[in-house]
Amino acid sequence: MNFLTTKEAADLLGVTVRRVQAMITAERLPAKKIGRDYLINEADLSLVEIRKTGRPSKQHDGIEKKTNKVAKSKNKSSALSDIEDLLEEISANEK
Repeated sequence: MNFLTTKEAADLLGVTVRRVQAMITAERLPAKKIGRDYLINEADLSLVEIRKTGRPSKQHDGIEKKTNKVAKSKNKSSALSDIEDLLEEISANEK
């Protein structure tokens, strides 16, 4: 077994040391605590190598933009029509 420090693991994963510590705290990355430091089995890095990076995207980004358009609309009948179109689109996407 080859053990790595959090710094070495972070370098191999391309993330910060704090991110490695967060994965350990969230129990996504197994590690042994020795004193104040963590040691990570190199083979365990494969558990977190394939992961989505960054913040998740908004699920209904296009719908949110249309909602903003409706909110800014001055004409009530136009806004009502836009809302009906939006509801139809949402129900079509759910099917």
